[in-house]
Order: sequence, then structure tokens, then C-alpha cells
Amino acid sequence: MQRTAAAVPAVMLNPRSAILFASILGPACSSPPAARVPAATSATSAPSPAPADPSVPAVFVPGVISGPSPDSGPAFSPDGDTVYFTRDDAIAVSHRRGGSWSEPEVAPFSGRWGDWEPAMAPDGSFLIFASNRPAHEPGAALDGEWGYPKRETFPGHGANLWRVERRGDGWGPPVRLPDTVNRGTGVWEPWIVGDGSLYFMDAHVPGRFRIYRSQLDHGTYAPAEPVAFSDGTWSDVDPTVAPDESFIVIASNRPPMDGKGHDLYVALRTAGGWGPLVHLDAPVSGATSNEIEPRLGPDHHTLYFTSDRTAPSPFPRELAETAAELRRGGTWNNGGNNIWQVDLAPSLARIRAGS
Repeated sequence: MQRTAAAVPAVMLNPRSAILFASILGPACSSPPAARVPAATSATSAPSPAPADPSVPAVFVPGVISGPSPDSGPAFSPDGDTVYFTRDDAIAVSHRRGGSWSEPEVAPFSGRWGDWEPAMAPDGSFLIFASNRPAHEPGAALDGEWGYPKRETFPGHGANLWRVERRGDGWGPPVRLPDTVNRGTGVWEPWIVGDGSLYFMDAHVPGRFRIYRSQLDHGTYAPAEPVAFSDGTWSDVDPTVAPDESFIVIASNRPPMDGKGHDLYVALRTAGGWGPLVHLDAPVSGATSNEIEPRLGPDHHTLYFTSDRTAPSPFPRELAETAAELRRGGTWNNGGNNIWQVDLAPSLARIRAGS
């Protein structure tokens, strides 16, 4: 049986995930209090070995990127050596040097407002993220409005999409995207494809969350249109798309989930548009876990996703590992949201062979 919102402690989810589960799956999840990126406990992580079998999901950099706090939504630089991701109410950044990842720090454009779900342009020239910051300062945090079957208001937990431009080694100031994209207060989970066009999830019309696409034309975002397969029958969220738009991965509560949680689904581009969504079965999808926020890595076939699954805890453990967990305030392996990685290529090959 899939885990529902009532079975997921709110403290284990980042605010967006907690509210999403509460509004779509039921009222049992409440929004957790805001939290900050924990202070670093050491300069860098130990070297991160590659997964023994890339086709089997493995937690991403446990104890550093995936820690006791809710972590989700990685966005990598084109060379794969810098990653931005969501931790609680902030966007964090970590750098890989000599095979080791640095302790996360708050990204320079984040930290004052609730910021989530960074997405990197394929060429690294700009980054888009969701935020509850007001359109103009001074102002209050944006209230969110969405929900099905009952539309609800979430004070201070709305979101619009914002963009920062790469400037040398840093970033320019955040700029709100136009109303052709930000048509409501529940605009989340951006993803940027090769020509700069934008996919995202939105609930500006009554009903469930749907996936939208906005074409970037000479620097202007056209009015967003829903993708064909996302007609509101099910909750479709969290798109990640190949740069050439040859395939898309989303999270959804459609069959076989039947509204009981979210799993991952893939659709291939065909001559007539998007083909049917195909459920990613085990080992990608867990038997008792929710899988959300799929993200493609810079190699375009490693899939990162957020899951509340856990791994076996072998005993006896190394004393150094136990000491490190005490310094971090707990283990990553606590049933909360963490970032996992898996090679999507075998699944894509099977789907293409069957199409």
C-alpha cells in the first residue's frame, strides 16, 4: 500500500511538498515551520563513490547533500561540479572538488524569502526558481491558492517563478517572470529546455495541478499552454525534460497510484506530440514510498528524484559515521525527503523498444 499524506510527518517534507500533499491527498499534513540551511560542520565531504549499480536507486551524497533535513530538486552546472538544491525554505549550493562535495551554503540570491526548486539552463547562463517573495519590495510573502476538490489559501506559501542571470562567477538580482508564466500563486517546479523554453506546474485554474509549457521567443515568454497529456484528470507535477524535448519525466498520482501518492512517469516525443505516459516501475519506484521532483543531471540520463524511502541500516557501524551523524543532528536515513539518483537509460531503452 502506498504511503499517503496522513502517513508522512510534516517535518519530513519541505514546505512545498507538505502543502502539495495536504492540498492534493488530504488535510492531514500541515505546513512545517520555516528552517534555515544548517551551518557547515566540516569543509568538505568524504569522496563520494559512484553507485555500485547505476540502474538501482542510490541516495545522493548522503550526510552532505542528502542530510537529516528535507532535501530535494538538484540543479547542476553544465560541468556537473556545482549543484543547487532545496533545503527547507532556502536554495543551497555545494561544489565538487577533488571528488568531494563541499558542505552546502545558502545560494547568494536566496535566504531572505522562501525559495525552492532551482532549475539551470542547459548552458548555465541563467537559473529559474520558485519563491514566495513579493513582486515588489517592500511587501509580504506571497499567499498561495490551489487545491482539489476544495480550493484553499496557504498564507505565505505561494510561489511565482524568478530568474537570475549568470554574471561571471556570481549571479545577478532575481527578476520575476512575466504574467504569461506567473498567472496565479501556485506556480512551481520550473524546468528549462535547450532553446530556453520553460516547463512548470501550475494551478491557476480550479482543479488539480497541471504541467504547462511556455515558449521562449526572442527573449519573451509566450503565454503558457498545458501539455496534452496533463488535462486535469490527475495531479501532474514536477516536470523534467530532455534538452531536445525527446522525453519528459513527471510525478503524478495517476494509475497505478490511483490518487494514493505520487510516482514517476515517462513520455516520449513522437511525430504527433507526446506519447502516452509510462509508469517507472521498480526499482525506480518504491513499494511504500512517494517519488516526486524528478530532475535530469547534466549527462541527460542520470535521473535525480526526491523520495521518502529508507535504506537498511547495517550494524555494527563505523564509529566515525556515528560521530558525524551526531554533529549533523541526525541521520539522513530517517524516512524524510532525500535526493536519490538512478540511471534512466535502461528504462528509456525498454520504453522505446516497446513503442
